Amino acid sequence: MSNQPAIYVIAEAGVNHNGNRQRAFGLVDAAADAGADAVKFQTFNAKRLAALTAPKAAYQRKTTRADQSQLEMLEALELPLEWHAPLQAYAHQRGIEFLSTAFDTQSLAFLETLNLPFYKVPSGELTNGPLLWAFARTGKPLVISTGMAALSEVEQALAVVSHALRHDQQPTSLNAVWQCWSDSQARAALEGQVSLLHCTSQYPTPMQEVNLRALDTLTEVFRLPVGYSDHTEGTLIPVAAVARGATIIEKHFTLDRQLPGPDHKASLEPDELKRMIEDIRATAEALGDGQKVPQPSEWDTRAAARQNLVAATPIRQGEYFTADNLTTARAGHGDLAMAYWDRLGQPAAKDYQPGEAL
Repeated sequence: MSNQPAIYVIAEAGVNHNGNRQRAFGLVDAAADAGADAVKFQTFNAKRLAALTAPKAAYQRKTTRADQSQLEMLEALELPLEWHAPLQAYAHQRGIEFLSTAFDTQSLAFLETLNLPFYKVPSGELTNGPLLWAFARTGKPLVISTGMAALSEVEQALAVVSHALRHDQQPTSLNAVWQCWSDSQARAALEGQVSLLHCTSQYPTPMQEVNLRALDTLTEVFRLPVGYSDHTEGTLIPVAAVARGATIIEKHFTLDRQLPGPDHKASLEPDELKRMIEDIRATAEALGDGQKVPQPSEWDTRAAARQNLVAATPIRQGEYFTADNLTTARAGHGDLAMAYWDRLGQPAAKDYQPGEAL
């Protein structure tokens, strides 16, 4: 068995239900059929999330109506609160976990009633101090996405979380957060409580902006588990992220990439999601434990493929081994060819026929 940690795959349904209840349940089915560990939605109140004047991102302008504001777009994509419990029950029935991301404290309070195993903090909320603090105060493990962030912003977010883990009252200032962060015990409280996701918040993400080496940076700097939230087209990059050490993979998926909406175009369809997860599982298994030793299946090949010392000519007992009467060949047994120099000049303990292994 491999000592490589299991890879936790989150199938990100997000807002790809398009406000359709049947489609939301279909997304649960697709995630379960693909072999995901969890299916994740998004919980928000559009009016609390976006102001009337909030602009849409460039990718949203390309994939939604030009005359529709961000607020109007989000209103059409809300997951009604009354759908959550049935979706959770159905996910559990299908053998996977139900997750949802909250974008405001009221939505988070609602999700608390569902007893989710952990919370994913979206990239857009990395700099939302009050919401970050509220996430941490739930006591649940957090998976924090770092799209659009500089390294200093990731550290600041972790400082807020560490403060919440150590204090019952919100900080009176940002300076109080940093004072807490200077305490090594406060930083140590993040261990086992927080994982980070490298992410590029562009839909789809161009290959030249993936920057998988940032996984190494996050690991080295913060010494926390690191995963990858992917927005590229196709399945290559999530698999490559696993090979580079990601232990959590999040990937958007849809039932039909041609559906209207901001995220469908950068999402996998069900058969692609299944193939990606199969490749991720195979890659994780192939990584092994890092020890360079013969594998169980190699021992037979080793015996057949390695060369041994054999007599090149007839050799009588007591005759000395020389470069003329000793050679190497595959024999399947006997001294390995590496013993050649040690044998030269030694007397033969018995008679040998040409081709006979020593």
